[in-house]
Amino acid sequence: MSDTPPDHLAIDPRSPFHDADVLNRGIGVRFNGVERDNVEEYSVSEGWIKVQVGKARDRRGNPMTMKVKGEVVAYFLDTKSDAQPAAE
Repeated sequence: MSDTPPDHLAIDPRSPFHDADVLNRGIGVRFNGVERDNVEEYSVSEGWIKVQVGKARDRRGNPMTMKVKGEVVAYFLDTKSDAQPAAE
């Protein structure tokens, strides 16, 4: 398995971007310099994350999500110390 996380990942098993092996390994997401633990889906190349909006649900029972744009950095939790950005 690669040491770089996927560019696009979703936690919803119905999504084409869902990868159970990667999720079991553990993924961390840093959004605009802040560690986020409530990310439903992310895309590093497009610069967005989807986060749950409160406890609201759609008509199918899925959590309502909101897409937020910004700087996205994804990393594996087992190599977190290696993923820290270098000082400039």
